[in-house]
Amino acid sequence: MYAWEVAEPGPVESGPLRLVEKPVPVPGPDELLVRVGACGVCRTDLHVSEGDLPVRRARVTPGHEVVGRVAGMGARVTGHTVGDRVGVAWLSRTDGTCAYCLRGAENLCPASRYTGWDTDGGYAQYTTVPAAFAHPLPGGLDDIALAPLLCAGIIGHRALLRASLPPGGRLGLYGFGGSAHLCAQVALAQGATVHVLTRDPAARRLALDLGATSAAGAYDAPPEPLDSAVLFAPVGDLVPVALRALDRGGILSIAGIHLSDVPPLDYERELFYEKEIRSVTSNTRDDAREFLALAERHRVRATTHPYPMSQAPEALKDLKAGRFDGAAVLVDDGGPWY
Repeated sequence: MYAWEVAEPGPVESGPLRLVEKPVPVPGPDELLVRVGACGVCRTDLHVSEGDLPVRRARVTPGHEVVGRVAGMGARVTGHTVGDRVGVAWLSRTDGTCAYCLRGAENLCPASRYTGWDTDGGYAQYTTVPAAFAHPLPGGLDDIALAPLLCAGIIGHRALLRASLPPGGRLGLYGFGGSAHLCAQVALAQGATVHVLTRDPAARRLALDLGATSAAGAYDAPPEPLDSAVLFAPVGDLVPVALRALDRGGILSIAGIHLSDVPPLDYERELFYEKEIRSVTSNTRDDAREFLALAERHRVRATTHPYPMSQAPEALKDLKAGRFDGAAVLVDDGGPWY
């Protein structure tokens, strides 16, 4: 098969991804072999490719928003049939026995492993996934529409939960890419007032088209105090900006796996009156199931920009440069990917 691998992490403009031909992976006893149909392009893939995240697997194949069909399975797998459509997401495996797993917080498992970071992901024609971590997918949507839901959607959902938005509350979203534009749709469907703060004019237009009450620059003040905010942009400078926008008792949830340095905070202006900062770490499988059900119920739809799988490096460059709104999705174009 053909696959992309991170030959040497570095700026995407320098070409860290390399196209290779290698054997189709053999699924382990508890794993599925998945023929990739589409794979969303996530900012975490950019962090893995550029070295913002430490190398966990040399020459890893990125990609963790995979929609595909079961092409084979290990001897211990039950409940799946060749040809089933499944989703492969960021969380790939946990130990299931630690204190965190036992209390329902498997996203905090110290032994957790991640698709496209610890294990080879979906920038390839085939990938593998433990059957227990493969997600059944709702009908009515094609592979391209579903792919961004599998990380951007799930993480946005967990970030919204961590922000503890009250019913009918005022929500600020800082950054408005693949994850935020899905999070906004869920919040709006649940009756929230949404204010979007982002540098990208196209993203501001998309936010208003989706029903946001306002859309302004990332460092601007929203038109009213916020009950909750979610920071999607990996920009530490925005933490005090978002905290100043919160009403008393407001909560800022930080959604990214990577964040540039946060400047010193002014206690009186940015933390007093019981404001809170909460981080978001991965997701649980329950988060994924809950979000996929919400997405189907509320008809949450990703704004997608398909790229042939042969153009994975270009998709990452465009993501970094902010050349599209919504989410990019790689689509298998049959290979060889010349």
